[in-house]
Amino acid sequence: MSTASLQHSPAAERNQGPILAHLLALLPRIGAALEIASGTGQHAAHFAAALPGWTWQPTDQHATHFGSITGWVAQTGARNVRAPQRLDVLHDRWPSEGTAFGAASFDLIYCANMLHIAPWACCTGLMQGAAQHLAPGGYLVTYGPYLEDGVPTAPGNLSFDASLRAQDASWGIRRIEDVAAVAAQAGLQLAARHAMPANNLLLVWTHAARNP
Repeated sequence: MSTASLQHSPAAERNQGPILAHLLALLPRIGAALEIASGTGQHAAHFAAALPGWTWQPTDQHATHFGSITGWVAQTGARNVRAPQRLDVLHDRWPSEGTAFGAASFDLIYCANMLHIAPWACCTGLMQGAAQHLAPGGYLVTYGPYLEDGVPTAPGNLSFDASLRAQDASWGIRRIEDVAAVAAQAGLQLAARHAMPANNLLLVWTHAARNP
């Protein structure tokens, strides 16, 4: 297959190994995953290949990423990845086009590096949609840089936050406490926090009522 359609993120290539290690420790052998904002498709391809008992549904708001997603999947030879679908977390209906996902359809909803490059309303959309589509005992996993009360922010993240806000005033690194408040409104709670390389965090969210 030609690599002309493949988009490449150096950050995705660097972080996919550490993220996968946590997913392998967290997840059972069999399940169904929904990825929000799949982007280049590197994570979808890498994780699905390492989790053969899982079906992986990649999505993105922009269909321009679909060729790259399917290209990376083809390179791994993974057969457990569904065709990418368009999904805008601000829409009440997931996905935005085609057949709607059923309630409680996914054992994992995975979203990396979206919250800081999207308007704050997307956090609400993500949490509300995840609460609707997560199966009992399922996990929402988010990954990226965060601000935390009482925890010094790395200089690199401060600079990154400033550059994001200069590009778009609605962007910026989010406070975990603000994200957790929005999650609570949707019925989700923070179950685990994992420090990751390059001053990122991997956060695991669960249904609050089902995981007191």
